Amino acid sequence: YVRFHLISPLIQQSAENIVLFDTFVNILSHNLGEPAYEADVAQLEYKLVAGEHGLVIRVKGFNHKLPLLFQLIIDYLSDFSFTPAVFEMITEQLKKTYFNILIKPETLAKDVRLLILEHGRWSMLDKYQTLMNGLSIESLSSFVKAFKSQLFVEGLVQGNFTS
Repeated sequence: YVRFHLISPLIQQSAENIVLFDTFVNILSHNLGEPAYEADVAQLEYKLVAGEHGLVIRVKGFNHKLPLLFQLIIDYLSDFSFTPAVFEMITEQLKKTYFNILIKPETLAKDVRLLILEHGRWSMLDKYQTLMNGLSIESLSSFVKAFKSQLFVEGLVQGNFTS
């Protein structure tokens, strides 16, 4: 089991940054779909989660091939690229996801409660409005570059691994 948390103070600076971060993580997951398929068949699991303060990379499975899967994820992260078609597809999916959160009373109530309790939190409505106003491919590219330049990493490795 390997878990790394890539923390960046950049994410919480604005609602636009949070939306750009969600877009980035979704495109990264999309890009990994095909190359990581063989790992999935070999019973290796991975998950990329857009946390509040950064990207959480979770990998688990048999230890002899786990580093290869982790390296694949890191390679795709460091050489991040996307096409305009993928960008459009992911932003449309995010619009639907945000909208679905906004129309459910229980998730909206949770969002409002957390907005009151947590300092510096951006509401789902802020994120949705930012996304509806439109994102540019250039803004995503510059965000990803800035994100990668301002990272702090925390990690946990459990299991049959040598140092």
